[in-house]
Amino acid sequence: MNEATRRLETARLLSRARASRGDARAGYEDEVIRLNMVVATDVARRYHGRGVPAEDIDQVAYLGLVKAVRGFDPAVGHEFLSYAVPTLRGEIQRYFRDAGWTIRPPRSVQEVQARVTRADAELTQRLGRAPRPHEVAEHLDVTVELVVDALAATGCFSPQSLDAPRPDGEQATSPLDRLGGVDPAFATAEARLALQPLMAELSDRERLILELRFFEHRTQAQIGLELSVSQEQVSRLLSGILRRLRRDLAA
Repeated sequence: MNEATRRLETARLLSRARASRGDARAGYEDEVIRLNMVVATDVARRYHGRGVPAEDIDQVAYLGLVKAVRGFDPAVGHEFLSYAVPTLRGEIQRYFRDAGWTIRPPRSVQEVQARVTRADAELTQRLGRAPRPHEVAEHLDVTVELVVDALAATGCFSPQSLDAPRPDGEQATSPLDRLGGVDPAFATAEARLALQPLMAELSDRERLILELRFFEHRTQAQIGLELSVSQEQVSRLLSGILRRLRRDLAA
């Protein structure tokens, strides 16, 4: 059935539904729904590929079509599609806004995100390069900050799971596998920062003793050989250095 025929048949069925009651009216409305499923599919297709499963968008569009058929009043004088298409779009956009976000950004960002995506594609084709945020902002007449937030929200509909496998031949890895482990140096970072100015106050010989003992892990006897002093002297020097550092840290 071509579009012109479908429009005429839709108008005829809606007129009969308007004049009917009960099961008869529901039957005519069901025929209108079946006749215009292609319209719902076409509207839904425009929202595919935006991070929400296509079948979910299609389902929302079909429910929107039912709502449009039930709510349309032929007596108003408008054609059915002029009422149905905005209704379908509104239902889909509401679904994106209310249920589509896994990570929910502010409402202002949600509302402008789809516009930014479309503008980005249009300007890329026009300019021959990716547009800058201020160019997208001028195109949409919004602030640069809002555009930046909307671009940052890309992927919030369905962020990738850390456990999702990534095909790499036979050795598939997940993002979690590629994350680094906990750096043990983090546990001592604060202590190192606190010691840094105190270490600067030590003599070159005192810093060398600490380096040999705690970084090269030499024994006191080995340090004594390096400095040409006895092990007992190294022990006294180490004790004195550590005592001063503890005192200054506690001050």
